[in-house]
Amino acid sequence: MNYKGFVFFFCCFHCWDNYAVAQNKLPGQSFPNEALVIYNYKSNGKNIEGRTLFLAYKNNLAILTDSNSSGNEGRIIDFNKKATFQTIRMKNGEKFTLKNPFPKYERPTITGDTASILGIPCRKAKLVIRSNSIEVWFTNAIQVKGTPSLGIAPGLGLILKIVRNGNFEIYASKIELGKVPDSLWQKPGSYGRIVDEATFRRKEIDNRYFSFPVFDHQQINFTDSISNPVEGLANVTYRYAGGTVVLKKVKLPDTEDFNVFINLTQYSNGDAYDRTGTVFIIPTDKKISFLNGLKYGIKELPVYTDKSGHKYQGVVAAPDYSPPLELMRFFTPFGVRAYNGNVQIAGYHWADSVNYKQDVTDLISRLKGEGWIGAFIGNYDKGGHIINLQLDYYPKTDEPVKKYWVEPVFNTLNIMEMAGQAYGTMFADDSLTVTIDVPDNLKNLQLRYISTGHGGWEGGDEFNQKENDIIVDGKRVYHFIPWRTDCGTYRRFNPASGNFGDGLSSSDLSRSNWCPGTTTNPVYIPLNLSAGTHTLKIAIPMGKPEGSSFSSWNVSGVLMGELNSK
Repeated sequence: MNYKGFVFFFCCFHCWDNYAVAQNKLPGQSFPNEALVIYNYKSNGKNIEGRTLFLAYKNNLAILTDSNSSGNEGRIIDFNKKATFQTIRMKNGEKFTLKNPFPKYERPTITGDTASILGIPCRKAKLVIRSNSIEVWFTNAIQVKGTPSLGIAPGLGLILKIVRNGNFEIYASKIELGKVPDSLWQKPGSYGRIVDEATFRRKEIDNRYFSFPVFDHQQINFTDSISNPVEGLANVTYRYAGGTVVLKKVKLPDTEDFNVFINLTQYSNGDAYDRTGTVFIIPTDKKISFLNGLKYGIKELPVYTDKSGHKYQGVVAAPDYSPPLELMRFFTPFGVRAYNGNVQIAGYHWADSVNYKQDVTDLISRLKGEGWIGAFIGNYDKGGHIINLQLDYYPKTDEPVKKYWVEPVFNTLNIMEMAGQAYGTMFADDSLTVTIDVPDNLKNLQLRYISTGHGGWEGGDEFNQKENDIIVDGKRVYHFIPWRTDCGTYRRFNPASGNFGDGLSSSDLSRSNWCPGTTTNPVYIPLNLSAGTHTLKIAIPMGKPEGSSFSSWNVSGVLMGELNSK
């Protein structure tokens, strides 16, 4: 758990004589007006390793420094001005400060309870902050003042312990009297620009993470007027499959100590329908890659043949080929932005766009260095859709960094649909079968599985529940029905969705694991497999065609395992 942001501290009280003895001082002697208080953390009674807070007190000021601090943020309690100051230095050197006077903070209620912390007599106070019950132990028996949390009773005295909801604790473990270290007494030369709280919080967030931009206001549409740049260039956009696939060669940060999120914004530029979308990377570590098909046509991709003799291009892994590794599956809503003015309904306020954001940290070992990242939205519209796509990187603070092996093994989503790649209909009277090879240095092997059913009429698999069976070496290891019943939640994204006489809109209807205007979450399936070769099958009782209508299933699977440390 990341405890950053829960900086709550504690205070206690006891007999002054005990404290005087503990500090080798006699009552009545002058007390140093300079001290360092060291705080530690507990969760559910257990110490949180690697996290320490220092409170340096001098000249009626307290400066807080966290052991995990980047050095770009500061927290100061000024007892002369009776105010707290939070400072932040941005990456471009700009400095911003949030000033809060003591009366702005929640006023605590002092109880009759007393205790001793580090031999110091303390009293207890209580308060509630954002529905959190806070107990505060504080003392006025010494001249040192301060709180380990700016938001908790900064004018109460010296807080030695704070307990939040009975299970999270910040407590003083040591007090050092006398001169504080210069490294912990970093007063700001200037507070820079004083801003309001909303502005400061925005600056704080922006400074703590970074984004890697991929596509900016990129159109995804169907057109016959594509002219791509010379092959192999970095940081330029290539368009394939009639313009419905966009691709870029990028150099991603070479790091694994961040949480990574896909962040995509989409709106209609003319297409009014709900469409399948995907964000993917193309593995290029084998002889053949999906790039071959994009550049030279689907005939360049290895073929999977089902029992009926139907052929599917580039959908399963082979010794010389890896399918596209799906990062995020998403579905466009019915005409957001482009059709907002076409349908006016009292009480409905259409959204301007849809933001899809999904955690892909478990795939970070494949999101490093040079590679190809792309996006697809299936449509035959000249206006199509507009997207913005970036990767957001958030530093891990209290979490151990784990190393993962990640290997894509199948992907039936026909990314090159508009260039003739076959729909995933192999489930009609067969299963999807793939051979997998498991290395010998893994633990906690899983299948990251995404499944959505399609066929948009009342008899189609889009609107009918179908069980997915995952079978390994002839034994069923997992089964479930992928189904979403919450599609009505996203009505405000769907201005062009058809309205029915019963009051429902077509975007409200439950579907096979997707709703217009949402992402589809992966399912994580544990696989207790030994090292070596295994057979993996996906079986779905897909419905039969009716006239020109047919069903299909877009399923993708990625093997993931934690690498054993050596």
